[in-house]
Amino acid sequence: MSKSIGLYPRVRVEGGGRGTVSQAGAVLLVETVRKSGLGTAISAALAPWRKPRAVHDPGKAILDVALAVALGGDCLADVAMLRCQPAVFGPVASDPTVSRLIDTLAHSGEKALQAIRSARAEARCRVWSLAGKNAPDTDGQVTVDLDGVLVIAHSDKEDAAATWKKTYGHHPLTAFVDHGPGGTGEPVAALLRPGNAGSNTAADHVTTAQLALAQLPQKYRRGRQTLIRTDSAGGTHDFVSWLAKRGRWLSYSVGMVITEAIHQHVLKIPGPAWTPAVEADGQVRDGAWVAELTGKLLVGWPSGMRLIVRKERPHPGAQLRITDADGMRITCFATNTTGRPIAELELRHRLRARAEDRIRAARATGLRNLPLHHTAQNKVWLEIVQIALDLLAWMAMLALTGKARLWEPRRLRFRLFSAAAQLVTTGRRRILRLARHWPWSHEIMDALERLALLPNPG
Repeated sequence: MSKSIGLYPRVRVEGGGRGTVSQAGAVLLVETVRKSGLGTAISAALAPWRKPRAVHDPGKAILDVALAVALGGDCLADVAMLRCQPAVFGPVASDPTVSRLIDTLAHSGEKALQAIRSARAEARCRVWSLAGKNAPDTDGQVTVDLDGVLVIAHSDKEDAAATWKKTYGHHPLTAFVDHGPGGTGEPVAALLRPGNAGSNTAADHVTTAQLALAQLPQKYRRGRQTLIRTDSAGGTHDFVSWLAKRGRWLSYSVGMVITEAIHQHVLKIPGPAWTPAVEADGQVRDGAWVAELTGKLLVGWPSGMRLIVRKERPHPGAQLRITDADGMRITCFATNTTGRPIAELELRHRLRARAEDRIRAARATGLRNLPLHHTAQNKVWLEIVQIALDLLAWMAMLALTGKARLWEPRRLRFRLFSAAAQLVTTGRRRILRLARHWPWSHEIMDALERLALLPNPG
């Protein structure tokens, strides 16, 4: 019985309810695990770490933590959200068991990390095949964005250090596949680094790029079907040279720091050499132009590298930098792509800004904080975060359409995953009946129907 008092009804609350399931929309992620084959792959990959007579599968335990993170959890203990609903998530390991597993994998070092990565790569290949026109290679090329992210530490964790932003924590370098304007993106690498790691450390960029490429299906490693994109932190001689050595099958678009030489060269470019910049809709951008730089600027850089510069009128009130010229904001990038207009190449590079959206989603999915003390443990946590982000991206690719494919994790949790349901047992079947009044129940049902139509792995 309820009684209206003030703006909201007043209800009496009692414990002991039965037959109800919270977070019922999470069955979308469970079905994504099943259809992608990730469950089977990670169980097989982590089989060497399963102790004799162990009750819980290590792969299932890692997936359970990833599911909890995808649903909004930010520490190992949040797996309790799944444990209390065995009808949906099955048996879930206890907190001490999960903690011991993380320690075991951490002590195994790169061997355990590589096992998890191989399972992710195997599942990714299957998902992209199932996704059809929703796969991230619809234009014939996969784009991988590299970007650093600062993760604040609120205690003295191993390798936490002062960052370049005067904060304290870690500075991972991440890589995401861009799904383009019709989707979001998925992680393919995350390299944990101390907080004082340099933004433009070439060796770290090479390692992250190698991890990212290893996650892609084999066919994307030939014929320039992969584009590596970075901001100016990647614009170092060593990293560009490493990219150029793979030039026959790898394209790159790398931001460059505006040096004094580039600045002086820009001042000498004649007016007719500038081409109007364009926007994503194909329209000419008013107040922005692009041009290609040649000559001595390319001496010492790999053969085939092109330098393209953009100048634009700054927004009213914007503060110019010392490297800007004649009141114009100047940016520059390098690429090895030929046969396309420079305005189109500049637009392609500018769309790297979508990586910021991927980082925002990662922060909302376990990357806001590294919850464990030791670096080896937090490396395992980063793999778990990537699994969670993979599942969110794959679920959207395989099951969602229209604007729902663009929903970020917070909106997915609020509209889909948090739906309540009634658990009904009839015969030998268990049925989840979603709340009739929930505004997005039809989205969940339609998505589950699309997943049901996909073939099972094996």
